[in-house]
Amino acid sequence: MNLAARPTSLPGDPGQWERGEPLWRRAPTRDATGRPYVDFMLLAPGLKKRPARDIECLARVVREVLARFDDRVVFADFNLKLNVLWVSHTYRPGLMGEIVAALRARAPEFKLVAHNPEQRG
Repeated sequence: MNLAARPTSLPGDPGQWERGEPLWRRAPTRDATGRPYVDFMLLAPGLKKRPARDIECLARVVREVLARFDDRVVFADFNLKLNVLWVSHTYRPGLMGEIVAALRARAPEFKLVAHNPEQRG
């Protein structure tokens, strides 16, 4: 899983969080066999206005939850300027719902705002 966050001022251990090219250039769209990835976006309203400690805690939660799906999540971008988390994963029926539910169980402030409907394998 490639996990990135912007800006580089994300508190805590930056680890895999990095500033990079625009999302449309970095997010993978297809696997090695040509199958499309499934994408979705979550919004965390007002996150950038919260204390650094809250942001650090949320970033840790995101890392922990997505690590549980490490075999399927291929890319994630946490954009603090826009308060948006973008996730791309391989297709499995119901997986997007599982990931969203796991994130919202630990961080109910996340709101699903956009996704690429699950592709049929």
